[in-house]
Amino acid sequence: MLGAAQLRGDDLMAMVKPFRAVRFNTEIAGDISRLVCPPYDIISDKERDLYIEQNENNIVRLELPKGSNAYVGAKRLYDEMKQKGILKRDTEDSIYIYEQEFQARGVVHKVKGFICLVKLEEFEKGVVLPHEYTLSKAKEDRFELMKATNCNFSQIYSLYMDDEHVTTGKLDFLSVREPDLSFESFDGIINRLWRVTDPAQIKSICADFDDRKLYIADGHHRYETALNYRNYCRKNGISKPGDPQDYIMMMLVDIEHPGLVVLPTHRLVHSLNVFNPELVLSGCEKYFEIERHEDINTIEDALAAEYQNGATAFVMYCGGNEYYLLRFKDRSIMEHLEPDLSEPARKLDVTVLHSVILERIFGITKENMANQTNLSYTKKIEEAISSVSKGESCCAFIMNPTRVTEIRDVAAAGDKMPQKSTYFYPKLITGLVLNELAD
Repeated sequence: MLGAAQLRGDDLMAMVKPFRAVRFNTEIAGDISRLVCPPYDIISDKERDLYIEQNENNIVRLELPKGSNAYVGAKRLYDEMKQKGILKRDTEDSIYIYEQEFQARGVVHKVKGFICLVKLEEFEKGVVLPHEYTLSKAKEDRFELMKATNCNFSQIYSLYMDDEHVTTGKLDFLSVREPDLSFESFDGIINRLWRVTDPAQIKSICADFDDRKLYIADGHHRYETALNYRNYCRKNGISKPGDPQDYIMMMLVDIEHPGLVVLPTHRLVHSLNVFNPELVLSGCEKYFEIERHEDINTIEDALAAEYQNGATAFVMYCGGNEYYLLRFKDRSIMEHLEPDLSEPARKLDVTVLHSVILERIFGITKENMANQTNLSYTKKIEEAISSVSKGESCCAFIMNPTRVTEIRDVAAAGDKMPQKSTYFYPKLITGLVLNELAD
């Protein structure tokens, strides 16, 4: 079931193949909508408890194990669920077409791709490309879980370039029938899954990737963890080249798919010894046009206008009902401030914010940011404003979303964005398909 590139052994293209997924047997496990959950990194303890209350078989018990010896417990539970038939492995090699239907900014979107296995490659090979930096704590957690269970419980979200949209056309053709699964999940998103087992159709789709690169949209931690786990298995004689540990489960989507939505991630500055808004704004005057606005309810409209105009801009909020719109004066300045970065990376709103304001004006180092000593993140403007109003944060920077084309260009240039630069919405559901790393 390999494409021509795999057979030739060329090393500058993605190797894509089908697999036999482990899936919930709903006849025993229950309603699929009560068995799935969001990715581990956006689940609170309270939400975790609620998922388990709905169904004790919910995948969250494997994806986000708790308690003493949590990872050993996850392995024991996984084996038990297979023995009881709650989880069951498909008997034929398959790819899994996955569609999400959702609302964003009052508009209905549909995004469709397919879940498969992709051969792990180090980033420097230029086959699978990252676009942002990661946080070490999350990688340690995912590695211990992988080491204990030898399984991927969730898929990495990656994008590919296809000017003629050939692959999407094939996926649309194969999904005109009724889906094998269709349900509304906890967040109001409609999820549809089609299993494809026809060898000729699978071979055709996999062959499309013989000359493609992949751009990680979401799941950098899990990808880096999978590389570490592959190396660990080889070093300890658990696996050899070509074994299942050489592959990772991914959802692949056309980078120009009209349903793709990227939301911004806002920055919260906190725990500073001294914070003087006037001094910060004074420092910003050299680099930014500063507009003072008196109604925080207009923040989104103000940012949207800057986004449409292609400006490098964001909002600084320090409390009360006023805010400051900061518009970067001269992008060429970044050539001197960040000479080691590529042009696509230098142009990003988040790069300008981190480099000019957080590092040079606030004095927050990159290491400090990575450790979140004085910097944290939120997806919601209301949470950012509330955090400042309550005195939990000194100030907030409200951002515009990063464009998908910017993500592609930064990754293609071999650069990375600051961590938490993008938020692809919605997150992929965890629990639809699992990848057991065994023949």
